[in-house]
Amino acid sequence: MSNKNVEAIPLDIDFAADERSAVIDIGGADYKLILTTKATKEIAKRYGGLENLGAKLMNTKDFELALDEIVWLITLLANQSILIHNLRNKEAKKDLLKEEEVELLTTPFELAEYKNAIMASMLKGTKRHIESEPSKNVEVG
Repeated sequence: MSNKNVEAIPLDIDFAADERSAVIDIGGADYKLILTTKATKEIAKRYGGLENLGAKLMNTKDFELALDEIVWLITLLANQSILIHNLRNKEAKKDLLKEEEVELLTTPFELAEYKNAIMASMLKGTKRHIESEPSKNVEVG
């Protein structure tokens, strides 16, 4: 059986990124927060897994430490969209966001608001599409 007539459907990376991202504004520029496999591995190294992240952020009694963690996480997730862009646009690469830039271009109030975007990007990054078919043995009527 030959696959000569089968045409590959290109993967639209930008669409895929939009579907699993949340957008935040840092210093007047929009950044997409995306939970990638790469970001998940970094989070696992730092927290022992995604399941431990929420507990760590919510249970932090030290305000400065909590801010550091949120800044780290925003930088990590925002850089995923830049890394995807750089992968697809080798001649037009963008610089990665640095934690110091996030600290200088945001307020603590904005960081608190970004928690929702962080959670949205994580939910989108881990969601599963489950489709079910109606049972053939069920009578309707």
